[in-house]
Amino acid sequence: MRFGKIDYLNMLPFDVFIKSYPTPCYFKQFLRLKKTYPSKLNESFLFRRIDAGFISSIAGHQFALHSYSLGIVAYKEVLSVLVVDTKNAFDKESASSNALSQALGLNGEVLIGNKALQFYYSNPKKDFIDLAALWYEKKRLPFVFGRLCYYQNKDFYKRLSLAFKHQKTKIPYYILKEAALKTNLKCQDILNYLQKIYYTLGKKEQSGLKAFYRELLFKRIQKPKRF
Repeated sequence: MRFGKIDYLNMLPFDVFIKSYPTPCYFKQFLRLKKTYPSKLNESFLFRRIDAGFISSIAGHQFALHSYSLGIVAYKEVLSVLVVDTKNAFDKESASSNALSQALGLNGEVLIGNKALQFYYSNPKKDFIDLAALWYEKKRLPFVFGRLCYYQNKDFYKRLSLAFKHQKTKIPYYILKEAALKTNLKCQDILNYLQKIYYTLGKKEQSGLKAFYRELLFKRIQKPKRF
């Protein structure tokens, strides 16, 4: 079982959860080694270098039958997916967020993940656009940035998904402190950010996904070529 890991703060609760969840030792060993950013993880999944992972929504569309109701979701603002008013540029680490900025008709530079959080907390003027907030303003729906997809071990991932959804994960202080040092953020900033993120895909979240896919089709927004 080769599970790929997104090395962003939005996965911190899942990282804590999986440490204590009963898995084969090689599962956790591979998880520690396979850390990367979303667009690279998508590529690894689509070329079957990994068997499962949280795949970007734009890439995970074709794997809807190979996913469970678990994903990376923001309701209203997200803080970690921004467009800043500078040059027009996509974020090479992104897939869904680049497409979302196009769907929303925005110009500017897309920032995602930890570097977007650093920009958010170091920018008192808040002269940027939070993509999840703008999406909610237009659609009144949450935005799903990624979803858990798999190729095999269906029963295992079903049990894992149910366990994660029903367990309230508390992040130990030492892990929070390590994350703060790694990202140059304050512990309280990280906790504030994690309150914006949740992981269950219900009816509203599925509606948000469908609305996103309709926008891509209507505006003829292409997936990255490698997908």
